[in-house]
Amino acid sequence: MTQRGRHRRQRRGKAVRAFLAGTALALTAAATMISASQATVGDDPGALKPLAVSADTAGLRLQENLVPQRTLDRLASAMGRPVGVRAVLDDADRSLRTGAGCRASERAALPVEPAATRAYCWSDVDTRGWQPGAVTTSGDADDDGHWGADRVILSGWSEDTGDAARPGLARVAFIDATDPQHLSYTWALLTVPVDGGRSYRGLPSAVSGMVWYQGKLLVTTADGLYVYDMHRVQRTSVAGTGVGRVRGGFAADGYRYALPAVGVYRTVGPGPRPAALSLDRSTAPDSLVASERVPADSERHTRLWRWAFSSDAGKAGLLATDSAGRAVAEEAYESRAAGVRGVLSYGAHWYLDRAVGSGTGHGTLWRQDTEDARAAACGTDDTRRCWSDGAGSLSYWEETGEVWSQSGKMLFALPLTSIDRAVG
Repeated sequence: MTQRGRHRRQRRGKAVRAFLAGTALALTAAATMISASQATVGDDPGALKPLAVSADTAGLRLQENLVPQRTLDRLASAMGRPVGVRAVLDDADRSLRTGAGCRASERAALPVEPAATRAYCWSDVDTRGWQPGAVTTSGDADDDGHWGADRVILSGWSEDTGDAARPGLARVAFIDATDPQHLSYTWALLTVPVDGGRSYRGLPSAVSGMVWYQGKLLVTTADGLYVYDMHRVQRTSVAGTGVGRVRGGFAADGYRYALPAVGVYRTVGPGPRPAALSLDRSTAPDSLVASERVPADSERHTRLWRWAFSSDAGKAGLLATDSAGRAVAEEAYESRAAGVRGVLSYGAHWYLDRAVGSGTGHGTLWRQDTEDARAAACGTDDTRRCWSDGAGSLSYWEETGEVWSQSGKMLFALPLTSIDRAVG
């Protein structure tokens, strides 16, 4: 995917922002009011604490392991020539409802302050038994906000088995967002090649972080940071519920597409692992930022990291690594905010989407830097629990100025400027 000039991105971005300003949904009243009992939740985490960065610091080193090309070629030879994003979107046969068509119980998951300006909801039939995870967009993939001629959103989900020790499969919705009044989508199953590319297995994990950068999709799991190639989507030939090679061809739990992993990054040695992810285009080069998962009721602090993407044309979309294939974080911080479900960095600020300790109710969106921390206030008691119900990932679409997230059955967006105004 070639990078287009920023002058074109700026012109198109102005047009898109003007359109959104004229068609923004009046969703503020739809969000659930916050009770006085919630006012004490959202303790101020204070300023970020910079951490020393060295190759020996725990959690800062990621070892890159790429799938051999012959393995991918063998799989493609057996399944047929891989396809790209446009081919998947051509098969989009499902639609998201716009905010006005969503039930009040669904809209209750939206932020109270600042309010979402765009919102969509998933159908019960298509999401029953599945948990929403991370979001990324073509605004991450290319700096003009498009992938080819399309505007695209990717939404990750994981199967809810009811047993935390036995995670279910992970899937991604490819959403055609070119027309903001009609978002259509279809699913692809996340998989991992096995047996030298003769088959593949499902990826059993929650999808807590996801970034689509250039031609690669990075997905955090309990097992590592998996890498997928958006030019190597495989069509399945069997509609059954099996996964991998089955009688008659290849299946992906009933889905028409499978994404086979092309690599994985794993933490070197003991230490924390990346959970939430996002792309930061305000750095040079563009960078990947991550936070670790710390329970909301924990007294342990949360660590944040930043890794640079490679400038090597042969490693487009992959992290910059040394001669041993290790990516070392360029920056690291510590935040006193626990329960972080989404992380975003842009300019001098970090934005942390923090869930509540009980696991239900509205969370808090903190804007932190090395000076202080701020969060929006809402309700008659000025509680800071004003963000989405359940909390979710954060993805900044620089071309439009929007932050995307999802919570419950709601996929929503709002301007980053409205977040900054709300926190003061």
